[in-house]
Amino acid sequence: MSADPSALAAQFLERARYFLTVEYRTKIALVLEQLPAEAIWARPAPGSNAIGNLLLHLAGNIRQWIVAGVGGATDVRQRSAEFTARDGASAPELLAHLDAALRDVDAVLAGLSPQSLLESRRIQSRDVTVLAAIFHVVEHFGGHTGQIILLAKILAPGTVRFYEDEPTGQAKPLWQDALRPLPPAAP
Repeated sequence: MSADPSALAAQFLERARYFLTVEYRTKIALVLEQLPAEAIWARPAPGSNAIGNLLLHLAGNIRQWIVAGVGGATDVRQRSAEFTARDGASAPELLAHLDAALRDVDAVLAGLSPQSLLESRRIQSRDVTVLAAIFHVVEHFGGHTGQIILLAKILAPGTVRFYEDEPTGQAKPLWQDALRPLPPAAP
């Protein structure tokens, strides 16, 4: 049985949109709700990033790769500023900033055709296909979501739990009971 390439492309785009705007966004929002305000800009070691830096970095990265790189918008990213910040916006402000970027990314992804996934783009001096750019963004976003979760578990022990072990040995996802999908843009 051969799969329809258009159906595969549509499924890929749907899953990318889901991970970015629902699953990863929910986990980040739940973490931010549990953290004390001072934890957002706390750095566990001098050479590491704070959760605030990672949130700025995620917004910058997805705008550069998807909104600009795939969607054709002007790339205005200041990558070094994402990491040099030592304080700044609150958790709700950082989440709102990330949400704005996610809405823009979602609009670009929603507008792609299956055929466009094989088109070439030049992003961060790399020649990639649109599919590769999306795959990179989802993987990158997932990795930093994991870092944010780990930092939250270090900074606020016992407050972050996404799964519960069931007697069957399966892990029940608790985060799905508290979904925080991407909210619509304010009017």
